[in-house]
Amino acid sequence: MKYFDSHAHYYDERFAEELSGGVDELIGALFSDSISYIVNIGTSPETSRQAAEQARRFENMYTAIGIHPSDTRFLSDIDSELSDIESLVKDKSNKCVALGEIGLDYHYPDTDKACQARYFEAQMELARSLNIPVCIHDRESHGDIMDMIRRFPDVTGVLHSFSGSAEMAEELVSLGYMISFSGTLTFTNARRPREVAAVLPQDKVLIETDCPYLAPHPKRGTLNHSGNLVYTNACLASIFGITPEECAAITENNAKRFYQIN
Repeated sequence: MKYFDSHAHYYDERFAEELSGGVDELIGALFSDSISYIVNIGTSPETSRQAAEQARRFENMYTAIGIHPSDTRFLSDIDSELSDIESLVKDKSNKCVALGEIGLDYHYPDTDKACQARYFEAQMELARSLNIPVCIHDRESHGDIMDMIRRFPDVTGVLHSFSGSAEMAEELVSLGYMISFSGTLTFTNARRPREVAAVLPQDKVLIETDCPYLAPHPKRGTLNHSGNLVYTNACLASIFGITPEECAAITENNAKRFYQIN
């Protein structure tokens, strides 16, 4: 049984700080053991370059390249930065399969919502012009996320580590989007994501780690990695009423179709 990790951040400094053997040793072991594919997700021009550099070292690792809403506070020249993102996406050696991670994050009270919206809109426009799917981050910003998505009906994508309602998920699916579940699905207080999963068509669902963050129960609070998809997959299989083997195959096929990986 193999799993497709549709959203990871293996360049994150936590891996270097907490792994004695190094992140490449971990990734190699995961591919040898239980992982079929990984999409390494950038959050800025710099981390997108780092994600692509890692992906070039592993045949079955791909990238998404983009600017995360929380990273916009460190940036100041949107035209130059979007030009960098476009160049990185177009460089075939970077193995880019999506534009992301983009979106909105309203968790912190000092959030510059207007700045985040400028970068989000510009990257949706870029995705439309490049005909590439998007990977969207949505934290406590559901209404504005949906407003932006509705403005770009010819862009499709995935809402990662989904935290919205079942009604929101159903509308997203009707618009051609995928819904991805992280380790939060397994948390003991995770009523809402389980309710969402229960109403979704099985061919519209992905699984992810968002590693090194969001380790699933019973690994919560530890350094997350793709091997922990076993727990998220088992939880999703239980919700769907199918075997873990069937669920792993379904979500792998969904991710390969969405990211156009043959």
